[in-house]
Amino acid sequence: MNDMSIMPLNRRNVPASRLVLGCMGLGGDWDESPITSLHLKEAHEAVDAALAVGINMYDHADIYTRGKAEEVFGQVLKERPELRESMIIQSKCGIRFAEQNGVPGRYDFSKEHIIHSVDGSLKRLGIEYLDLLLLHRPDPLMDPSEVAEALEDLKASGKVRHFGVSNMHAGQISLLQAYTKEPFIVNQLQMSLQHLGWLDAGVHVNQEAFQNHTFPAGTLEYCQQNNIQIQAWGSLARGLYTGRAVEQLPEDIQETAALIQRLAQEKEASPEAVLLAWLMKHPAGIQPVIGTRNPDRIRACGGAELVELTREEWYSLYVSARGKALP
Repeated sequence: MNDMSIMPLNRRNVPASRLVLGCMGLGGDWDESPITSLHLKEAHEAVDAALAVGINMYDHADIYTRGKAEEVFGQVLKERPELRESMIIQSKCGIRFAEQNGVPGRYDFSKEHIIHSVDGSLKRLGIEYLDLLLLHRPDPLMDPSEVAEALEDLKASGKVRHFGVSNMHAGQISLLQAYTKEPFIVNQLQMSLQHLGWLDAGVHVNQEAFQNHTFPAGTLEYCQQNNIQIQAWGSLARGLYTGRAVEQLPEDIQETAALIQRLAQEKEASPEAVLLAWLMKHPAGIQPVIGTRNPDRIRACGGAELVELTREEWYSLYVSARGKALP
C-alpha cells in the first residue's frame, strides 16, 4: 500500500515541498498599470521568504494580476537564473476576461486557447517549460478529445512536464482522463478551516444537511484512490484565525481564533503553522497553497510540518470552526 504520510506528488517522484507559494498577489493591481520596482522588490522578498522555509513550488495562473504576476516572477528569475532548476513552477489556464466588444468573461478549454495560454505563460516567466499545467475551472463546452490533443502536444514539445486540474469534481477528472494517456496528478480546491464543505459533505452522509452541500461527493476519495495531489487554495482563510480583528465577528470565529492561539502557544509554533497543520493532518496528504506575498506571513508558515495535532485537537478545531456539534 502507498504510504499516506507521503504526498502523492512525491510518490510520483515530483520533489515538491509540503507547502506551495501562491503568486496571485504579485505584480500589483488587476489592471493594465505597469510593473514597478516596488513590485519587483516584493516578489524578490516573497521568494526569499519561501526559500528560507523550504518552499520550492510556486503557483501561478495566466490571469493573475492580468499576467503581471508571471511577468514579475519572470524578472526575478532573470535576475537570479540559478533559482529555476531548484523550483517547481505550475501555472493555470482556461479563464478568459470579458472583452470590450461585449464578449463576457468565460472559460475556454479549446486546443488553440490552451496552447496559446501556455506560450504566453512561458514568455512572461522567461522559462522553457512548466513543471505543471492546471486546467483552471471547468469549461462546460470542453471537448475532452480536443483537450487531450492540446495536452499531448504540449508534452511532446517539452513545454509542459505534468498536468492537473483546479476546482473539478471526480466525474470531470475521470472524463478527461479517459481521453488522454497523460495522467492528471493535481486537483486544486478551496479548502481551509473556514471553508469546510470538503469535510462536511462526508460527515453529513445520510443526514438531511447533506442536501445543502455543493462540494461534490466522492471527489476527495477519487483523488486519494488515483494518487492525485490535492492542493488547498485559500488555506490561510485570509488571516481570519491568525491575526485579523475578530471582535465584531460571530462567536464561533472568535472561539476558533482563540483556540488556534492557545495551541500555537502550547506547541511553540505560529498560529499560521497550526492552521496549516490542521489541513495537513488529513490522510489525503493535502498540500496547502499559501496565497500571501507578505514575507513575515510566509515565514510564519514554516514549520507547519513539525506541528503535531492529536485527533482530539484536530476535531476540536473542526467542531469549533463549524460552530455546531457533529451529527
